[in-house]
Amino acid sequence: MIKLYRHPLSGNSHRAELFLSLLGLDYHLIDVDLAAAEHKQPAFLKKNPFGQLPVLEDNGAVISESTAILVYLAAKYAPEKWLPHDPVKAAEIERWLSISTSRIQQGPAHARLVTVFNAPFNHQEKIDQTHAFLSVLEDTLKQSQWLVGNEFSLAEIAAYTYIAHAPEGGVSLEQYPAIRDWLTRIESMPGFTGMQKSPNTVAA
Repeated sequence: MIKLYRHPLSGNSHRAELFLSLLGLDYHLIDVDLAAAEHKQPAFLKKNPFGQLPVLEDNGAVISESTAILVYLAAKYAPEKWLPHDPVKAAEIERWLSISTSRIQQGPAHARLVTVFNAPFNHQEKIDQTHAFLSVLEDTLKQSQWLVGNEFSLAEIAAYTYIAHAPEGGVSLEQYPAIRDWLTRIESMPGFTGMQKSPNTVAA
C-alpha cells in the first residue's frame, strides 16, 4: 500500500494526493502533526532530512518533495499518459513544475501561509505578488484551455491547489474568469479530490 505523509491543509501535500486519486491508486494518508513538530522528529527526518511534507512511501521507495512525487508516480504508473516524448512539451511540463515551486509558492502559497499558519511574511506584498502571477496566468488561459498543449497534464496538478485556495490567503479570483473556468475543468476530471478548506479563510 502506498503511504502519503501529509498535513490536510498543506497544498504541497494535496498536490501528491490529487495525483494519487486521479491515477486511481490505493493509498493510505498519514497525517503529520505540524503543531507538535512531528515533522522535525528523528523518525520523520529519516524519511526526509529537510523535515518537510509531503513524503511518499511505495514498496520501499521513499520520495520527498511534491513535484518529485508527481514525476515518480507518472513514471512508475502511467508514463505514456503523463510524460510526453515531445521535447518541447516535456520542457513545458518541467517549466510548470518549476513555477509551482517558485512563483506559485512565493505568491498564493505564501499569502495563504500568513492567514492559515501565521507565517511571518508581509501579507500585502504576497498578495501583490500573487496578482502579478495570476494576471500572466489569466492571459495564458485565455489562449488555451490547458497549460501545456491541448491536454490536462502534470502542469495542472502541480499548479492547481494553491491557485484554487488563493482566496484563503486574501486573494480574490473574481477578476480572473479564465482561471476560474480552468479550475472548474480540473475539478470535473474523473478521480478529482479536493483539499480541505481552512477554517481561517479570509474574505477576498
